[in-house]
Amino acid sequence: MPTSVTVTSLAFTWPDGTPVFEGLDAAFGPGRTGLVGVNGSGKSTLLKLIAGELAPVDGTVRVAGEIGYLPQNVTLDTTLRVDQVLDISAQRAALHAIEAGDVSEAHFETVGDDWDVEERALATLGELGLGHVDVDRAVGEVSGGESVLLRLAALLLRRPDVLLLDEPTNNLDLYARRRLYAAVQSWPGVMVVVSHDRELLELVDQIADLRSGRITWYGGNHSDYEEALAIEQEAAERTVRAAEADFRKQKRELADARVKLARRKRYGQKMWDQKREPKIVMGARKRAAQESAGKHRIMHEAKLAEAKERLDDAVEAVRDDDEIRVDLPYTAVPPGRTVLTLQDVVLRYGARVTGGFELRGPERIALIGRNGAGKTTLLRTIAGQLAPESGEVTAHVPLRFLPQRLDVLDGERSVAENVARFAPGATDNRIRARLARFLFRGARADQKAATLSGGERFRAALAALMLAEPAPQLLMLDEPTNNLDMASVRQLTTALESYEGALIVASHDLPFLESVGIRRWLLLEEGELREITPEAVGFPA
Repeated sequence: MPTSVTVTSLAFTWPDGTPVFEGLDAAFGPGRTGLVGVNGSGKSTLLKLIAGELAPVDGTVRVAGEIGYLPQNVTLDTTLRVDQVLDISAQRAALHAIEAGDVSEAHFETVGDDWDVEERALATLGELGLGHVDVDRAVGEVSGGESVLLRLAALLLRRPDVLLLDEPTNNLDLYARRRLYAAVQSWPGVMVVVSHDRELLELVDQIADLRSGRITWYGGNHSDYEEALAIEQEAAERTVRAAEADFRKQKRELADARVKLARRKRYGQKMWDQKREPKIVMGARKRAAQESAGKHRIMHEAKLAEAKERLDDAVEAVRDDDEIRVDLPYTAVPPGRTVLTLQDVVLRYGARVTGGFELRGPERIALIGRNGAGKTTLLRTIAGQLAPESGEVTAHVPLRFLPQRLDVLDGERSVAENVARFAPGATDNRIRARLARFLFRGARADQKAATLSGGERFRAALAALMLAEPAPQLLMLDEPTNNLDMASVRQLTTALESYEGALIVASHDLPFLESVGIRRWLLLEEGELREITPEAVGFPA
């Protein structure tokens, strides 16, 4: 029987009564499937249901084969050794005992047929870029990104039939991502991966688009999906235009019919008043006219209702992933203006900027480097949140910093109130008018920040910084696309297109960096900041 995952009539509701799925059907067969959808559509919940970490309210999940599951937030017991995380400690101990001359039957039972388990473990660690990690080392000594890869290594060693990955690249640096891409590309079984990482989604065989509790399937990778979706949406918009025209036509015909019926009624009344025909004849004619009028009205009203239904169906097929449209003229920086200077800066925790560094005009800079290299520390130092150990950091223009945690928002305040904190001189009407361009219209601007979804929270934080007074002429973003769905990433990209100031982005998302027009690349490696060429990152010059 081929390995597969089958979901039938699946229903799931959160404890507060919020429904996630009602009657969901899906089947995942051999190959790599990218599961995509907007934030909050239920992608992670579906993986947890398949993995058995959540129980459905109704329906069934059937899996042919063993499951391996990598959750979005990996937490490992820091007191464990690496071999314990890899689940090979018992086999290693038995192997070492046998090698030392202990031929107890229990040791042979523990090893089974897995005599090369230690060699396979080391090989797997090496393939994922963890060759430097000793299997006797404590997990507390590895970085956050390494712990994700360590958990993946444990899954690869188990060789499960079905592998479920939930946002596996979120906390990985550029180097670790490439190791993971290679592992995904060579996976032989069933794989379902939830991700917003476009490079990763280019490696899948099909896309499952989860929207409004239903899955739509698209063959090919993410580029094929976007192409198919564009054609589909173009057709849907044509259908809306045709349905709108038909709806207007039916409204006109109904109005015309009502005018004609009113004329007939007036004529019939006139004839009755003038008594030109016998009463019995006029009564019969009146009843026939009423019946005919009723049928005529009902027919036109039915046609109008059908046209309205077709229009509603057509509109529903068009996606409403709105784009942010903002006008930010006060963020402009003249090309020759000095924006930022660093001189012989030594950061906390050891990283340094030797000599001088200067950012001029509306330059767009990418800051890359391994996890833990000090990128966030550098951005926080430039923002004035951390003092350097030595050296000078001088910002010559107003700047704003958007951290990974989005903690610039006060959860107890509304979106409008949060923006007002950054622009105290702006009127409430002006704030709301500008928030509408960030897709916070009407009552949405009055939502408390704590109640926002991940994508909404990011949009609110971005609005607060970009609409601040004075307008930021240097904007710094730390891993801005982490946990954002595709629609939110597109919204961020369009917002940055309107931004005319200087930009520094710390990110491992190369397609995003390319889309926002990066012109200079800075690498923070082994405690030193240096400029590199686009070719060194993997882009043409």
